[in-house]
Amino acid sequence: MAPSAYIDTYYSRTVATSETYPAATGRIEADVCIVGGGLAGLTAALKLARNGRKVVLLEAQRVAWGASGRNGGFVSAGYATGLSSIQRRVGKDQARELFRLSMEGVEIVRRTIDELAIADARLVPGIAKALRYDSRGALQASCESQQGEFGLKLRYLPRDKVRSLFVSSKYHEAILDEGAFHFHPLNYGRALAREAVRLGAAIHEHSPVTSADLEGARKVVRTKDAEVRAEHVVFATGGYTGAVLPALKRAFLPVATYVLLTERAPDLVQSAIRTRAAILDDRRAGDYYRVVEDGSRILWGGRITTRTTDPRDIAALLRREMVSTYPQLASLKVEIAWSGLMAYARHLMPQIGQFAPGVWYCTAFGGHGMNTTAIGGTVIAEGITGESDRYRLFSPFGLAWNGGVFGRAAVQLTYWSYQAADAAREFRSR
Repeated sequence: MAPSAYIDTYYSRTVATSETYPAATGRIEADVCIVGGGLAGLTAALKLARNGRKVVLLEAQRVAWGASGRNGGFVSAGYATGLSSIQRRVGKDQARELFRLSMEGVEIVRRTIDELAIADARLVPGIAKALRYDSRGALQASCESQQGEFGLKLRYLPRDKVRSLFVSSKYHEAILDEGAFHFHPLNYGRALAREAVRLGAAIHEHSPVTSADLEGARKVVRTKDAEVRAEHVVFATGGYTGAVLPALKRAFLPVATYVLLTERAPDLVQSAIRTRAAILDDRRAGDYYRVVEDGSRILWGGRITTRTTDPRDIAALLRREMVSTYPQLASLKVEIAWSGLMAYARHLMPQIGQFAPGVWYCTAFGGHGMNTTAIGGTVIAEGITGESDRYRLFSPFGLAWNGGVFGRAAVQLTYWSYQAADAAREFRSR
């Protein structure tokens, strides 16, 4: 694979446009330098450009090259950790405010797709959260509670309805979030880049940052061939973060997840999945999947690991999960499979804030990235322009040490414990 290419995924195979952006060269003056061209950095760049700021964005590879452009494409409210965990840390009122902000993140993405007429984002409404056990009324109560407290467009699905949509004996009940949606994240990210450039932002691909001087009124960010001077620097990197800002690299864990795309087989796919809504398995160690290309293929994701190199056969690992859920898909072949690194903080919340005067960070979106990248880019841009200080809502979830090798071990052990707990709960529901 050439260094300049996107990895081979469903999204790169169906990318809508082919524009590229030149590497940074020479001495460049800017109001804001953004390091990282994923969805958080691109959202911030677009908002700042709309506010008349001179923006320079430096991306080591291609825009939306990392997790931003190769994920499951799910956009729904919430965070990687649950509302109860957030409440224990910050109290009920701030937890509610943070959750409403997560809902706003969904609407930011939806509104941007509408305003920029991004037809190639291929927005499809609906995400179902499905359970592999009988919650004995708890799921329905949770549905009604969230409807009442936050006004979410949720619909409870009992077992008969669930199994008419997802033809699998594994599922017992579900909540359908009709306000959530799924889409093509790479086409979306590239559209953000085009609009930011149209408004005057400068985007430079193949421009990894090698060093930065972050003291003083004018910060200096360097690549191999360029030097960018700016009043503000935003680090909007993710699972591929380097060591330019050591505190940032020490504060997240790179976690890999895997995705496959099946062959085109509309009748066979329809025998298992009879809805265009995406499915999010409720297990912490679970799967997420949806049909694409008018229901003729399945895009199936799952498994997480702290191992950053790919296993020998990603496709076989994921296919086993798919067929164990839908035995009728035993003959369905896998066309392609890929992986990507996400950034997780130990507290499972995004890391959004100000590191020092004029130095900002916006990362750790693993597990719930599509709405939270939109939030992160938006509130950091608001902080830079003085429009709001909403980024301070995330202050309790700062750059805590990731635990190093012990942190990685703890994450992997936690994942395995989730798998065991999920299996035990499903066994009791048989």
